[in-house]
Amino acid sequence: MKFMLIWRQTSDDAWEKLGDIDFDQMLETVGRFNESMIEAGVLVAAEGLAPAEEGVVVDFSSEPPVVTDGPYGETKELFNGFYLINVASKEEAIEWAKRSPLTGPGFKTEIRRVPTIDEFPQDNEWIKKERAWREANNQL
Repeated sequence: MKFMLIWRQTSDDAWEKLGDIDFDQMLETVGRFNESMIEAGVLVAAEGLAPAEEGVVVDFSSEPPVVTDGPYGETKELFNGFYLINVASKEEAIEWAKRSPLTGPGFKTEIRRVPTIDEFPQDNEWIKKERAWREANNQL
């Protein structure tokens, strides 16, 4: 089963405190966490995200959609990076999330299961096309 572990900050203060940490030390801490997931064979993908100030939101509440430059939303709505892992159960995903290098007050890791293509109607034209693409690109 695939799960996405989503790093969230719950306050501006939490993210600002990260700026006080030595960058090389942070890279080592995150690197060791990544290495443990690689060695366990569970890591599928992992990415940090650029600051919200560099992003945009496309809001479809009106016609035409409204594009808003970052920063946007409340701090608790933002996420800063993610891991995609392939593990046997939600409980195993939780155990990996508990090892996250971003810990302490102001940080959370959200865990979301990633449905497989097999969970969708297999006779659907678009699912058939996606399956063919995944098979051609070794994405199953």
